[in-house]
Amino acid sequence: MQSRDLAIDVRDLTVAYREKPVLWDIDLSVESGKLMAIVGPNGAGKTTLIKAILGLVKRAAGEVLIYGKPYVRQRNRVAYVPQRGSVDWDFPTNVLDVATMGSYGRLGWIRRPGSAERAIAMDALRKVGMDEYADRQISQLSGGQQQRVFLARALVQDAQVYFMDEPFQGVDAVTERAIIALLRQLKDAGRTVIVVHHDLQTVPEYFDSVLLLNIRRIAVGPVSEVFTEDNLRLTYGGRVGFVQSAVRSAADAK
Repeated sequence: MQSRDLAIDVRDLTVAYREKPVLWDIDLSVESGKLMAIVGPNGAGKTTLIKAILGLVKRAAGEVLIYGKPYVRQRNRVAYVPQRGSVDWDFPTNVLDVATMGSYGRLGWIRRPGSAERAIAMDALRKVGMDEYADRQISQLSGGQQQRVFLARALVQDAQVYFMDEPFQGVDAVTERAIIALLRQLKDAGRTVIVVHHDLQTVPEYFDSVLLLNIRRIAVGPVSEVFTEDNLRLTYGGRVGFVQSAVRSAADAK
């Protein structure tokens, strides 16, 4: 498959901090319409991979293409939901304003969002169950509610490719169900969704593809093929009970 037909095409990607490799020679090709998890131990480079694709950290080597073109030429086709802990939630703004920020890419920084953009933002808030909080200050929300608002902002962007960094972290069960339902809707609409994920037990239930990462690419492909005990041992260093429990969950999900 040619690069222009791939949602994401990463070739020979290496990232180093102070000459120490954080990611080493990563190749990753993702077709449109995939719901993919990136999993691996702490320090494996999962967040760094997303940031390198988005140009938020410097690459030591390698190339990244989004639908066959560099990311800088495809920004409007990509949405990013960062880790909740990396956001300054004390910034004085309300829920509707945060969701409306998703329209800035289309408007540019000169035009201000109008009634049409705010209507789109309200519709996105309804989809994540946060429309009743539109006037609430973002700092007054729970962690799960804040995560939903950031998802609404990503929906407003109406992107073709979504990167989400641990969207399930620190949320309650209701929010987790709402998030995965939304991700499946995006997938069904032909969008590509890449999620940094830490809960191995839910990988087979939530995702159709998985990238196993530990500085190097260990394996990538359909969950049914690559989410195996051998590959998980290679990824996590042979933590037997942990790995076997995850594999049992995968088998139960089939």
